[in-house]
Amino acid sequence: MPAPRTAALLVLLAAAAVLGLAPILVRLADTGPAAAGAWRLAFALPWLGLLAGRPGRAAGEGGPGRPSALMGLAALFFGLDLAFWHYSIRLTSVANATTLTNLTPVVVTAAAWLMFRERPRPLFLAALAVALAGAWTMSAGADGRQGADPRLGDLFAAVTALWYAGYFLTVKALRGRVPAVRIMLWTTALGLPLLLVAALALGEPLVPGSAAGWAACAGLGLVHVAGQGGVTWALGRLPAALTAVTVLIQPVVAAGLGWALFAETMTGAQLAGAAALLAGVVLAQWSARNKKGAEAETSAPVP
Repeated sequence: MPAPRTAALLVLLAAAAVLGLAPILVRLADTGPAAAGAWRLAFALPWLGLLAGRPGRAAGEGGPGRPSALMGLAALFFGLDLAFWHYSIRLTSVANATTLTNLTPVVVTAAAWLMFRERPRPLFLAALAVALAGAWTMSAGADGRQGADPRLGDLFAAVTALWYAGYFLTVKALRGRVPAVRIMLWTTALGLPLLLVAALALGEPLVPGSAAGWAACAGLGLVHVAGQGGVTWALGRLPAALTAVTVLIQPVVAAGLGWALFAETMTGAQLAGAAALLAGVVLAQWSARNKKGAEAETSAPVP
């Protein structure tokens, strides 16, 4: 039997690889971007309900419980995260849409500096500059044929990192007293109507028009449960910085699938920018340790 830490790392690697499927399924879903997010949550909800109510949970942790105002705020952030990310997937390349969202760990650490007075080291500020320069290079280096509007798509992907950072910081406030599966259940249940309203307001096609579209939407639900759930589970057993760095395999998986399925290629500038962005994120995680060597509270991008 593998050691608990090794088992958690294996689960995290598998979850990150599963999350790399999400942008591909969004492209294949025969609906609008926000509608695809709504279907993702709708198909995930029954599975999460079963997990929340399964027998054998510790006393006080069984059942769905009741949502709180903080869960509603987390659902709002998560709904915005999915909507912006799904639109970025439609507007720019899969690689850019997935990689630019990995600014989230940097954003969370910067927010901790402002909100909790956790002053970062100078090395973190240098890492932030490297990551931002890489993000700009990825956007500027696009060849103009990677989506309907690569510049706008890249902007949406970068903004997604802000929304996911808000989601993570809110969930962080909940995790000390609420089980992870209950948080996932209620953020999913509360986020579903938000995405549905957004899809209706934007005039998106809501119902998949093909069997392949339905299969993609159902697949998004499984990705939500297995990918998001796996990362959430691993975060309780691994250092947060290690988790953030490990999940960076997600854009690698997504970029590879984008190349194989949609014939997407990356220019030299985009490759250099992606390398700089990911290097900046990794450096930020390493530099975010406090003076005692404890891991700083950061998170990974998981649209």
